[in-house]
Amino acid sequence: MTRIFIDADACPVKEEIYRVAGRHRLMTFVVSNSWMRIPENPLIEQVVVDDGFDAADNWIAEKVVAGDVVITSDIPLADRSLKNGAVVLGPTGKPFTEQSIGMSLAMRDLNAHLRETGDISGGNAPFSKKDRSQFLNMLENTLQKLRKR
Repeated sequence: MTRIFIDADACPVKEEIYRVAGRHRLMTFVVSNSWMRIPENPLIEQVVVDDGFDAADNWIAEKVVAGDVVITSDIPLADRSLKNGAVVLGPTGKPFTEQSIGMSLAMRDLNAHLRETGDISGGNAPFSKKDRSQFLNMLENTLQKLRKR
């Protein structure tokens, strides 16, 4: 049975995930470095890991298996989750795939280098309603496809 794992510390679409997961009656793990308010629901489990570097990512990567869904914007976690057979979506609905993850990792490293050298500054574009809508559509479509397997 499909489970959903949320890399929750900076996830802007938690409420949307709870709604969709509830409709599909899927176990959802909300993994973070600190406590956060989650709905009271036996299908939603909060997992608070220690403050160690990548502790939440490590917990998710150790638990996720083929057929699970991981929601993260962390590219190395996406890579590890894909290697375990999971479906991985970013919070804008962008899927990470075996075909795209190499380029995503390379771009992440390049951007980190450019920030270190001062050639670029700033972060990602602000999260929009369009991003939220795209995410909802992609999550619903992903779960429908997994159900048909």
